[in-house]
Amino acid sequence: MKSELSTLNVFVYGTLKPGEANFAPYCQDKISSQTPAYTWGELYALSLGYPAMTTGKNKIQGVILALKNWQVLQDLDRLEGYQVNRPAELNEYDRTLVTVYGAGDRQLGQAWAYYMTLEKVRQYGGTKVNSGCWTGGK
Repeated sequence: MKSELSTLNVFVYGTLKPGEANFAPYCQDKISSQTPAYTWGELYALSLGYPAMTTGKNKIQGVILALKNWQVLQDLDRLEGYQVNRPAELNEYDRTLVTVYGAGDRQLGQAWAYYMTLEKVRQYGGTKVNSGCWTGGK
């Protein structure tokens, strides 16, 4: 539970990024800052029109959103189909702390990020995004 209280930063790489479909309703007036960043993983465009990140060794481009309160994180959990006490295989995504980096490969600390299992990515017809940057379903 201690790590749960350690940060209100979320690393977003898909529809929650500024300018994407879910930013305005879920984040726009509920953040105190936004910082371009990256973390390590593999990025996939799903047939459903949004992306998923899995563990991996490629740079995934995104944004760190500093949330104003914990209710925002709970709202994001609902959007991402994640429940803390539900068995992992029943969640759409898993929320975990990741190390994030900024300009000049400078470590910026940790942020929550939503990961999907490779099995679910395959179920949803995921196509690898080699650039590491997802934009509007492309």
